[in-house]
Amino acid sequence: MEYQVKAPEGNFYGKVFVFPARVYYEDTDAGGVVYYANYLKYAERARTEFIRALGINQQDALESEDKYAFMVRGLNIEYKAPAVLDDLLTVTCVLTEVKGAGAEMKQEIYRGDVLLVTMAVKLAYVSLVKKRPVRIPAELTAKTEAL
Repeated sequence: MEYQVKAPEGNFYGKVFVFPARVYYEDTDAGGVVYYANYLKYAERARTEFIRALGINQQDALESEDKYAFMVRGLNIEYKAPAVLDDLLTVTCVLTEVKGAGAEMKQEIYRGDVLLVTMAVKLAYVSLVKKRPVRIPAELTAKTEAL
């Protein structure tokens, strides 16, 4: 039997990309709140969907001869309030800079109108074969400038 399924996806609202996330039991600690490291997972999923929404297939870059990927090279995170089981979260992504081999992004996680987490993320575009940063492809840069 073939099932019709749809993966969670986000949307652009101007320059802001918005991605939904749900808090599951596995995300929480013994106190019933989201374990601090799991906010990084929500942010990573939102960044992945951000790139997908730009029309870029990351698997193609990984399967290319040189193998390319974005990697987090720096992160500043501030926790403001906790999320708990069954919360519906909104994860936002806003590119603040794209230059050379790097990019910077601001991410926030909300429960309704309540800001829970802020992140400043520094990304590097890396050749996995050469093990060093390389210039972000013009195609991707052009798509980010069009936002």
